[in-house]
Amino acid sequence: MQRAFDLIVATQDWHPPNHGSFAANHPGNNVGDVIDLNGLPQILWPVHCMQNTRGAEFVPGLKLARGARVFYKGTDTAIDSYSAFYDNAHRRSTGLGDYLTSQSVTDVYIMGLATDYCVKFSVLDAREVNFDVHVIEDGCRGVNLKPTDSANVLDEMRRARAAVVRSTDF
Repeated sequence: MQRAFDLIVATQDWHPPNHGSFAANHPGNNVGDVIDLNGLPQILWPVHCMQNTRGAEFVPGLKLARGARVFYKGTDTAIDSYSAFYDNAHRRSTGLGDYLTSQSVTDVYIMGLATDYCVKFSVLDAREVNFDVHVIEDGCRGVNLKPTDSANVLDEMRRARAAVVRSTDF
């Protein structure tokens, strides 16, 4: 897919070991429980994408184009960051929006994990800051805590005026 685009960026969850979204950091709670984390509802997840571990690395075989920029998210222990653009409360930007604007980007094509969380919130935030957004559906996978979660959020993204496309469209 990278050959189809002039500018490539990637985001990477980069959680510290004591991240507030990890169920392991909340004794008596389990993965999937929802807690209050500094005033926001937070789904508790398994430990994942922990800084400087193999679990935070990009999938083996992914070769980012030369010059591709990587934006880190989820670095603050006190708040999660599903979106590639902001933390979950929109208190802090990742810098991605400003970077894309500085590169005169108008259209953003998004693919990745997970359709029903990070992709969804990245798409909605990209629309909120006025990018034209295209979701590459077959380049995404969902968590699907409920079997229809990914299908439902694809409909939500369409209602937000994001186009849903397939890799074969390129």
